[in-house]
Amino acid sequence: MSEPSEKLDYSKTLYLPQTNFPMRAGLPQKEPEIVARWQEMDLYRKLREDAKGRPLFVLHDGPPYANGNIHIGHALNKVLKDVITRSFQMRGYDSNYVPGWDCHGLPIEWKIEEQYRAKGKNKDEVPINEFRRECREFAEHWIKVQAEEFQRLGVVGDFKNPYLTMDYHAEARIAGELLKFAMSGQLYRGSKPVMWSVVERTALAEAEVEYHDYESDTIWVKFPVRSAHHDPDDKSVHDLMDAYVVIWTTTPWTIPGNRAISYSPRITYGLYEVTAAENDFGPQPGEKLIFADVLAEESFAKAKLQYRKLRDLEPGELFPLTCSHPLKGLGGGYEFPVPLLPGDHVTDDAGTGFVHTAPGHGREDFDVWMENARELQERRIDTAIPFTVDDAGFFTKDAPGFGPDRPGGPARVIDDKGKKGDANKAVIDALIEKNMLFARGRLKHQYPHSWRSKKPVIFRNTPQWFVHMDKELGDGTTLRSRALKAIDETRFVPAAGQTRLRAMIEERPDWVLSRQRAWGVPICVFVDEDGEILKDEVVNARILDAFEKEGADAWFAEGAKERFLEGRDDQDRWTQVKDILDVWFDSGSTHAFTLEDRPDLKWPADVYLEGSDQHRGWFHSSLLESCGTRGRAPYDTVITHGFTMDEEGRKMSKSLGNTVVPQDVMAKSGADILRLWVVTTDYWEDQRLGQNILQTNIDAYRKLRNTIRWMLGTLAHDEGENVPLAEMPELERLMLHRLVELDQVVRKGYDNFDFKRIMRALIDFMVVELSAFYFDVRKDALYCDAPSSIRRKAALQVVRQLFDCLVTWMAPMLPFTMEEAWLERYPQAESVHLAQFPEVPSAWRDETLAEKWRKVRQVRRVITGALEIERKEKTIGSSLEAAPVVHVTDPDLKEAIRDVDMAEVAITSGIEIRDDAPPADAFTLEDVKGVAVVFRRASGKKCARSWRYTEDVGSDPDFPDVSARDAAALRELRALGRLG
Repeated sequence: MSEPSEKLDYSKTLYLPQTNFPMRAGLPQKEPEIVARWQEMDLYRKLREDAKGRPLFVLHDGPPYANGNIHIGHALNKVLKDVITRSFQMRGYDSNYVPGWDCHGLPIEWKIEEQYRAKGKNKDEVPINEFRRECREFAEHWIKVQAEEFQRLGVVGDFKNPYLTMDYHAEARIAGELLKFAMSGQLYRGSKPVMWSVVERTALAEAEVEYHDYESDTIWVKFPVRSAHHDPDDKSVHDLMDAYVVIWTTTPWTIPGNRAISYSPRITYGLYEVTAAENDFGPQPGEKLIFADVLAEESFAKAKLQYRKLRDLEPGELFPLTCSHPLKGLGGGYEFPVPLLPGDHVTDDAGTGFVHTAPGHGREDFDVWMENARELQERRIDTAIPFTVDDAGFFTKDAPGFGPDRPGGPARVIDDKGKKGDANKAVIDALIEKNMLFARGRLKHQYPHSWRSKKPVIFRNTPQWFVHMDKELGDGTTLRSRALKAIDETRFVPAAGQTRLRAMIEERPDWVLSRQRAWGVPICVFVDEDGEILKDEVVNARILDAFEKEGADAWFAEGAKERFLEGRDDQDRWTQVKDILDVWFDSGSTHAFTLEDRPDLKWPADVYLEGSDQHRGWFHSSLLESCGTRGRAPYDTVITHGFTMDEEGRKMSKSLGNTVVPQDVMAKSGADILRLWVVTTDYWEDQRLGQNILQTNIDAYRKLRNTIRWMLGTLAHDEGENVPLAEMPELERLMLHRLVELDQVVRKGYDNFDFKRIMRALIDFMVVELSAFYFDVRKDALYCDAPSSIRRKAALQVVRQLFDCLVTWMAPMLPFTMEEAWLERYPQAESVHLAQFPEVPSAWRDETLAEKWRKVRQVRRVITGALEIERKEKTIGSSLEAAPVVHVTDPDLKEAIRDVDMAEVAITSGIEIRDDAPPADAFTLEDVKGVAVVFRRASGKKCARSWRYTEDVGSDPDFPDVSARDAAALRELRALGRLG
């Protein structure tokens, strides 16, 4: 006798999803457990062993500074790097990621100095190597902290053996790279205006400054024309002998350093006369002044003057002129002539059309002065560049009347706290006293500030160490030409990065390497009083050997000079340089001691990836260092990301309270939520992040997780059986076709570093095509069909393929969730990250089938739209209660559904397809022509097992309350002993 059906719990006879994979992710608790598991199993080492023999793919890590907790910029950067290295690892490469840290320089030195000041200690009274030891210990602490934070983000790399610029070997190699420049003649000592931080007492590179609003004093200054270097018979310039050339500047304190006036041959100038004056100081009626024509009216209005134009000036009339300095006679100085020089940098956008030129206080001023040096010498004009401001911002003896000879002491440009000193006022007062001030004002503009102290910098002429950009290197090239060629040979993502870096290299001055600090690799050369560098390979080898064993501290140890110059009989000739290297040289050399020296890496790197600010930072210094020593870039591809703003597009700052702290996001929502944001944003541009955006990602993550969870639950019943492709139902073959298409999207996306495109495609596929379509349609077959059902076996096979593809494809982006899912599916596996992306057979591609089902889904959309209305009106509770009439008059759509069970596809208990005209009140969709639906309730009885309404419920006497299909399934289950 059969068991009475009324006693059966049909839910136990269904293949319902069964999984321990939780719906609620609990990422903040789960992820640290996964990190601990990866560390315990040494996942990094297993990845290396697993990939042995594969081609290397190397993303070289740009070193962050080891001086604080990571911020959202770090998180974005490291996640992107991790996605790239993981994706190549899972596509047949040995993709070895070695993290690194920048350990030298002001960011760390400044922190130690702050600690000293808080304790009342004086840095200068502490032995230098003791101070350096404290800097090293500070860096060691933050390296450990940041390493843990990066790993909490899911980053996998060689954190047990990272590269550090302060390692002894690294310091030796950095010094070795510097000595290559010295030995090849590219390094020289020069005197040029550089950006100088008074607060930090050091020169700064362009990469070490940021621009902020700043209010400057502005002045218009009169320079009396005193002579004309011209043909004595030429009478054309005689009326200029009692005129004034007027300049405009936003840095009054640089006037003592003035040595010339620049003009442009492309600008039209005129001679003007004051006719009336309404001012307390400045020009008076009858004075003659020279201005650019387009700026004259604005300038005279500023000085409250009325005027008339006397005549136009020919371009050739300006170059012969020489002016007197407006401070002539002050403190017994400024007696020298001030020539007029042509300059390409002069414009008529603002000011007067003339540019005050102080070669000790500006790059363009310096360039103009040096370009005309021979002409000036022929005119017997002294071309020496004065040092008017010292390292503390005080005027020197080269600024008579403002320096040590000034009553009360020298005036100061900027003080130790970055505040304006009294220099501007002193200069302006002196100009008024000399009756050389035309007008004055104030201007708010963007001005360079140190990115560490956040205080304004000044330009001052100082002796520094430089690398030539344009010196011929013996092979017909220069450092600049090599770098530009390397840029052309490099792939940039996005492409605009190439244009940006090229423009910077084209325009940049010689590379200033020296810093007047303590914590770093020294410029380990010896120099004589003429600036000649000692080139002795024996000495160099001795230095590098000491650095390798003792670190760069060896250079600062007592007796270092005698130790390194041992055996030379001219030791007194040489001075040991005590400046240290710009930290950008350190980081620019990382390719040498990381890529070249580690056998598990290679040179050049496949990829460098950093923020867009690194076009003037690490990309730039690495390019110059490598081109100067090796003739090419150390990278094949450069990827740049933008900066993270708040949801309103504002820069994040603590003062605004709009920062997003990665540690907080991970503690509240999990690292995979942060990573999902990274891979779905357009990271090539500036991105936005805030609570609303995070919530959007949480919602998207929940849908992804539920899709994976359903697959895992369904695959609990998978016995690994395979159905030949030819025997599969069309719906399964359609899904396999989609996997072929997605495989191409995924692989191309990873190749192009376009993660947003990958993730968008996968999210849409999982939510729209799987959850809302394929899984929805196939739930009946998967839950209810008999064990022998080909349809059910094929569906399980496809879900298996879907799971393997989707989970591995997303593993580089969401490593925690995909690890959790993979181990739930394959408990014996070590890690999803040791897997490779599945090979997706091209035989699965079927464009004809895909086009057919595109039409089938159009018809389905109209049917489900009609049923949704009935559901909202509570006419039905489930689509299985319906058996609609579908009028299909479009011939293409009619042909597409001809052999398709539309009741199965639309998840109804029945359906009638007709090709006659629909009634006027039939449901339609505007964008699907030729399909109309009339609602009709399903007939028959409701199957107690599948809930479908059929006419054959009760046809099997053993199971009188189920359909014939379900009765057959139950009978099979009973035979297999699986009937509950």
